[in-house]
Amino acid sequence: MRPLDFRSDTVTRPTAGMREAMAAAEVGDDVFGEDPSVIALEQRTAELLGKEAALFVPSGTMSNQIGVRLHCGAGDEFLCEVNCHIFNYEQGAYAQLSGVAAFPVEASDGLPRVEQLVSRIRPDDPHLVRTRLLCLENTHNRWGGRVLPYDGVAELCGWARDNGLATHLDGARLFNAVAATGVAAADWAAPFDTVSVCFSKGLGAPVGSAIVGPRELIERRAVRVRKLFGGGMRQAGVIAAGALYALEHHRQRLVDDHRAATAIAEAVRQCEGLSVLGGRAETNIVIFQIDAPPGTNRTMVDALAERGVLAITVGHTSVRLVTHLDVSLDDAVRAGETIKHVWTTIGASATA
Repeated sequence: MRPLDFRSDTVTRPTAGMREAMAAAEVGDDVFGEDPSVIALEQRTAELLGKEAALFVPSGTMSNQIGVRLHCGAGDEFLCEVNCHIFNYEQGAYAQLSGVAAFPVEASDGLPRVEQLVSRIRPDDPHLVRTRLLCLENTHNRWGGRVLPYDGVAELCGWARDNGLATHLDGARLFNAVAATGVAAADWAAPFDTVSVCFSKGLGAPVGSAIVGPRELIERRAVRVRKLFGGGMRQAGVIAAGALYALEHHRQRLVDDHRAATAIAEAVRQCEGLSVLGGRAETNIVIFQIDAPPGTNRTMVDALAERGVLAITVGHTSVRLVTHLDVSLDDAVRAGETIKHVWTTIGASATA
């Protein structure tokens, strides 16, 4: 029996309809701006997010790093939350590729407060870097798929704008926030200058992300940065068609993933010594913390894998599972029961 893979929502395989769309894709050379399928995807993405233009890129890391590069130059700095993806999981690419520094701020729930940031904007002094940008992440991966509160996001972006800072949103799972709240993608994107969205996570496409923003910024500058970073693709319509299919057919079903994550979280809450980060699953990510010696999470992940449930560790004390279109609600219930069974054995010895 094939293992139930909850390691990430990036492990999905193309659906039959997606494969048909990809096989039938009309293509051209996208570096010359001549791929009809890429153009269609970019136009639809920009429309959904309420921005003037979009640029298709190979990965979410690239779209985020293009966003940083658009707003910051060498010797500049951006503000971010300490657990965000850009700061933790992109190899410090902002420094390696663009000579930019990051100033991470701790927040209790993934969203910094204005009062935390007021003193973080550097004065105009030749000894100091220049503060140029505020980056946020929604939904927030390391905070268990949390949806940042809309009013708090709008307030923070308004403060940034009033203080001369640009704003970029890592919206890799932004459509999960849409599904969870009913707030339209364009409304979530409105406070930001640029937004990155991913097609290969919850939406289930095999490859690709996009960065959206003002036409002048995207079509004249972002396309140059994409080429610099090695993201210029040729007959990319084959993968763009899969992304467009996902965008049109898989947004509404994200609520199914949220229900499945809730089933796992409910099972975890029944285990003494385990606690769900945030108390519940808001979207499609469940992170649970283990009240046991560091490293017990690795033991638990290994034991789950032996029983056909794949998960990953987070830090030294937590485990993460992510639901997606390749796992059903029944699969999630099975995963939850497996977690309870494994913890019965591991928990007894780990906490003895």
